[in-house]
Amino acid sequence: METAKNPEEEIKSEKLGNQSTEIHSDDDGHDHGAKDDAGWKSHWQLLLAIVILFAMLMLEFGFKYVAAFPVNLIIFGIAYLLAGYNVIYLAWRKAIRFDFFNEFFLMSVATIGAFAIGSYSEGVAVMAFYSIGEWFQDAAVNRAKRSIKALLDIRPDKVSVMRDRTTQIVNPKEVKLGEVIQVKSGEKVALDGELLSEKASFNTAALTGESKPDSKAKGETVYAGMINLNTVSEIKVTSLFTDSKLSKILEMVQDATARKSQTQLFISRFAKIYTPIVFALALAVCFVPYFVTDPYIFNVWFYRALVFLVISCPCALVVSIPLGYFGGIGLASRNGILFKGSNFLDVMTGIDVVVMDKTGTLTEGVFAVQEIVAKDIEQSYLLKLAAAIESQSTHPIGLAVVAHAGKETIKDLTISEVEEISGHGLKGTIDGKEVLAGNIKLMKKFNIDYPAEIDSIVYTIVVVAVDKKYKGHITIADKIKEDAVQTIKELHALNIKTVMLSGDKQSVVDEVAKKLGIDNAFGDLLPEGKVEKVQALKNEGRHIAFVGDGINDAPVVALADAGIAMGGLGSDATIETADIVIQNDQPSKIVMAIKIGKLTKQIVWQNIILAMVVKLFVLVLGAGGIATLWEAVIADVGVALLAILNAVRIQKIKL
Repeated sequence: METAKNPEEEIKSEKLGNQSTEIHSDDDGHDHGAKDDAGWKSHWQLLLAIVILFAMLMLEFGFKYVAAFPVNLIIFGIAYLLAGYNVIYLAWRKAIRFDFFNEFFLMSVATIGAFAIGSYSEGVAVMAFYSIGEWFQDAAVNRAKRSIKALLDIRPDKVSVMRDRTTQIVNPKEVKLGEVIQVKSGEKVALDGELLSEKASFNTAALTGESKPDSKAKGETVYAGMINLNTVSEIKVTSLFTDSKLSKILEMVQDATARKSQTQLFISRFAKIYTPIVFALALAVCFVPYFVTDPYIFNVWFYRALVFLVISCPCALVVSIPLGYFGGIGLASRNGILFKGSNFLDVMTGIDVVVMDKTGTLTEGVFAVQEIVAKDIEQSYLLKLAAAIESQSTHPIGLAVVAHAGKETIKDLTISEVEEISGHGLKGTIDGKEVLAGNIKLMKKFNIDYPAEIDSIVYTIVVVAVDKKYKGHITIADKIKEDAVQTIKELHALNIKTVMLSGDKQSVVDEVAKKLGIDNAFGDLLPEGKVEKVQALKNEGRHIAFVGDGINDAPVVALADAGIAMGGLGSDATIETADIVIQNDQPSKIVMAIKIGKLTKQIVWQNIILAMVVKLFVLVLGAGGIATLWEAVIADVGVALLAILNAVRIQKIKL
C-alpha cells in the first residue's frame, strides 16, 4: 500500500493502477516510484491486525467465547484501523474532492457498513485481506521493475579521466567531448567513445541482451554500459553523458511505462463507468426488495449489498493489466528489444507484413570478399596484387580487398605510378608489372578480353589484369546475417508476409531475396520510393512493421504501424523515429518482438476474463444471499492474486 506524501503526489498515485506502474526518475536515474520495501517491517500494523483478528476468531470458534459489546467493538476497531487506516485516509481525501467511485471509497463503505450492522470480524477481514492484496501487488510491481531498475543502475556515477597527465575521478556529466577516459578490468564504460587501446573485450549484455564477449579493436566504437573484461582500456569520448546510447535507452524504457496500450485505456475507461454502476446496483440490492419482498429486513439486504460492493472492486483488473504490459516491456528489454510504449506490444500482435531494408538489416552492412577466381596465377598472388593496388584507394570495395588480404602481405611489393580512373578502377605498376584492378568497364577501356560469364555476376566484382591479360576476378558482397534465413522462415510460419526494399541494384536485391526466401523484393529505390511501396501496402489494409537502420529509412519507419530500428548500427534519426529498437541488430529479434507482444496480450486477456467471470459469479451469489462477506473478500483477493501471479509469470518466460 502507498502512503500519500503530499496532495499532488497523492493525486498522481491514487489514480487506479498508477501506483503500480509508474516510474519517476530524476536526472541521475534514481527511482522515486512505488516503494521497494514490501517486507514485513513496513507492514507491521497489518500483521498485528491479522493476529488480533485470528485471536478473536480462535476464541469465538475454538473456545466458544464471544467478547461482549463494547469490548468486541473496541478490539475489532483497533484491528480495523491498523489494517485499513491508509485506505480510509485515501478514501477521505478523494471524497472531499467529490471522487466517490474508486476502490478505496468502495472498501471503506463496505467495511464501515459491516461494522454498522455488527459484523465486526467480517469488516476487519475484508479490510485486512484487501490490504494483503495491496501488499502482494506492491511486491509484484517491485519484481516487475527490477529489470528496468537494473538498467538504471548500470550507469556509473564516477569515471577516470586523463587530465594534465594524471588520472582524475569525476562525475561522467563533467567529462567533455574529446577527453580520454580510462576503464579498468571489471569496470563499466561510462560514456560512448572510440577505443584508443589496441584491443579490448567487453560484456554487452546490458545493451544487447547477449552475454557473449564482444571484442573491439583500436578505432572501434565502445558504448556506455559495456563492461571491460580484460586489460585497462583508454577511450576517447565522442558523446556527452546525456547523449550516450545508454542514456537514450534508459529514457526510452522509462517513457515506455507511461505510454498506455489500447487495452489499458479501455480498462481505465471501463472502470470509470463500471464502478458507479456497481454502486447503483448495490443500492438497488439494498432497497428494491423493500417493494417486492415481505417481510423486508433491512440488515439482511444491506449485508447483501455490502457483499456486492466488496466483490465488485476492480483492483484485479486495474493492477494486473498494467503489470502484464510492464512485464512485457521488461522481458523485451532483457532480450535487447526496447518497446517505446506498451501500446506497441499490442500493435505487434496485429502485424501481417514485415517490410525490411536490406543493407544493415538483413545483411551485415559491411563489404567483404566472397570469392576469388584466378586464371594462370595463384589465388593468393592474385589477391596480393589486387590488395596492393587497392591499398592506394579509399573506396569501400578496395578497403574490403585490402582487409581480406591483410596489409602485412603487401609490404614486400613495390607499388608505383598508381592512377585512379574515375568510374572504372585503378591502374599502376607493381614490381615492374602493369596491373589493372576495377570493373568490366576498365577491361573494355584497355581492350582486355575477359570470360563472358563475368557479365552475368550480380554482385560487385574487381577484375584484375596483368600486363594486358585477364588474370581473374574477386567477388565483393555484403554478407547476409547469420540469423536472417531463420527469421524469414519463422515469419512465414506466423503467416506474415515479407517484403524487402533497397536502394541497391535490382539484380543484387533479387539474389539476396532468393537466398532468404523473401516474398517480394524491390531494388533501385530512393527514400521516396520506399515510402510509396509502404503506402501502397497500407492502402491494401495491411498492418505493417518496417525494419531499417539508415537515416534514409526514417520516413518509412514513421509511416509504418510499427517502426523498428536496428539500434547497434542504426542512425540516430531512425532510432528516434522508431517505435521499437533492436539493440544487437539481429533480425531474429523481430520474431521475438512479435512473440512477446502476443504473449503479453494473451496474459492480459486471461486476467480480464478470469476477473470478470469470477466477479459476476460471486456477485450473483451475493445478491442471492448465498455468498457472505468472507466469500466475497476471499474471491476478490484470490482473483487479484491469481491475476497478478499470471502477469508476473511473463517475466520468467524464456524465449
